[in-house]
Amino acid sequence: MTPEILTALFFGSLLFFVALGVPLAFVLGGVSAVFLYVTWGAEGFFMVSSRVWTTMNSFTLISVPLFIFMALILERTGLANSLYRMMYLWMGGLRGGLAIGTVAICTVFAAMVGISGAAVVAMGAVALPAMLERGYDKKMALGAINAGGGLGILIPPSVVMIIYSLNTGVSVGSLFAAGILPGILLAALVGLYIGVRCFLQPGMGPALSKEERASWGEKLASLKAVLLPVLIVVMVLGSILSGIATPTEAAAVGVLGSLICAVVHRTFTLKMLHEAGVKTLVISAMIMWIFIGAHVFTTAYNAMGAQQLVAELMQNLPGGALGALLVMLAIVFVMGMFLDPIGIMLITLPVFMPVVNQFGFDPIWFGILFIIMMEVGYMTPPFGFNLFYLRGVVPPGVTMGDIYRSVIPYVLVIFLGMLLIGLVPAIALYLPGILI
Repeated sequence: MTPEILTALFFGSLLFFVALGVPLAFVLGGVSAVFLYVTWGAEGFFMVSSRVWTTMNSFTLISVPLFIFMALILERTGLANSLYRMMYLWMGGLRGGLAIGTVAICTVFAAMVGISGAAVVAMGAVALPAMLERGYDKKMALGAINAGGGLGILIPPSVVMIIYSLNTGVSVGSLFAAGILPGILLAALVGLYIGVRCFLQPGMGPALSKEERASWGEKLASLKAVLLPVLIVVMVLGSILSGIATPTEAAAVGVLGSLICAVVHRTFTLKMLHEAGVKTLVISAMIMWIFIGAHVFTTAYNAMGAQQLVAELMQNLPGGALGALLVMLAIVFVMGMFLDPIGIMLITLPVFMPVVNQFGFDPIWFGILFIIMMEVGYMTPPFGFNLFYLRGVVPPGVTMGDIYRSVIPYVLVIFLGMLLIGLVPAIALYLPGILI
């Protein structure tokens, strides 16, 4: 059987079983195991076990459950309420100020927790009812939370960046540094869109009346809410970028910071710690199973000669390097509507990285574009993760249709930011160049 037919059957089988709803880990592992056996026989499984053993021995991998544990503790601390009150007092007097402030808080959350869902759930529960009560347009408020929450996988520390590093060999510290300016850029563009839209259409995000606005004393007193978040960001990012700690050591420091935050906010209980620990175990186990399935996938993919076939197809695309880049990002965009980001990375990176190297793309720059595209997938119908996180916390009267429609202008804004990063790679590469 020719490599072309084998490759078509291979990817067709993967898509078929994913569409049936079979868990991704078992699709990757099961289908790949069958094709690996057909191609190489039983000897191929020795290579799989060797690759799995090498990955599981990676010290960096320990940071994944630690960052997840940190995020789950911070979700339960009540920190979101304090941050939202501070933002409400400072930004409420501006048109669209509550939505802009919500995006800012999501950015702060992203710099603390490393996953997307934490900010979406927190702001959906705290900020959304307040904005709707103040007369904000429903789609404006929903979209701000959705777009801001997506920054969790781009602004470091990011669990997705760690997975990217493990699969490509790119330095985690370099990826973390590369995500800072693009993350700030996207947050600024989203905030600018909200400000301009509400300036032109005041009814979209009305300002608080003068009687409702806070005094300077109240505003200054509320700033203490940002002390703990800043402390956690400095502890985690500062220790990595300064070279004091590895990402794994910094993740452990971040867990300590989240526990301190829980104690300060008087939300620390053994029950809370137990719930966060159990959920961390469940999420980490799921990721590890996907890892194992992905290694079988990678081995089978290489055994069939599919890597060379895909590289040749990409080389013959119209537009050369640009055409190949657009096709890869388009594939990630489509997959992001249906699959979780970890699964997308473990399926696509073995296919994409030889192409990235072939055309001479910087793997850090490509990684940032790749992660932003997954961020868009998080917030895009029909099955973007943030859409369903948000659906779980919205007040009565907000439908799934409202959530779907709210994302359109924000996706266009993020695409604009992505275009800027694509045209000006220094936005992503400047900080790694001077910090790492």
